[in-house]
Amino acid sequence: MEVIATGFPERTDPAALVVGPTGVALAGDGTLYVADTQDNRIAAVAHAFTRHTPVAGGGTTVATGGFLNSPLGLTLAPNGDVLTANAADGNIVETTPAGGELPPFDTGAGGGGLFGLALSTNLRGLLYVDDANNTLGLLH
Repeated sequence: MEVIATGFPERTDPAALVVGPTGVALAGDGTLYVADTQDNRIAAVAHAFTRHTPVAGGGTTVATGGFLNSPLGLTLAPNGDVLTANAADGNIVETTPAGGELPPFDTGAGGGGLFGLALSTNLRGLLYVDDANNTLGLLH
């Protein structure tokens, strides 16, 4: 086991057990993106598979605040952008690797509804977990 990053904040929470880093996605260039729920940000860890010393401070901040609202689930879009499921409002946010954000997509799940995200195998849709309705959704 190799530790690649340290310093992500965490806290206990009666509704979620622990709030801390959750979703991860690996880019083709070896950057690992992390949904840092506690600090309401997306972090990046460069060279995740080849580094031998951990990045301190929870990695590099890609985006914080803005449309992010307790990010949980995370995946990469075909264009390399980061797609994030917001726990606090049920929106999906698209963020560029440089930190730019597009307007969020409201899934209708509401606060506490979203968690996991995955691209469909044909890369033409986004699957998401809607815990508010105990369903899986597909966005085209």
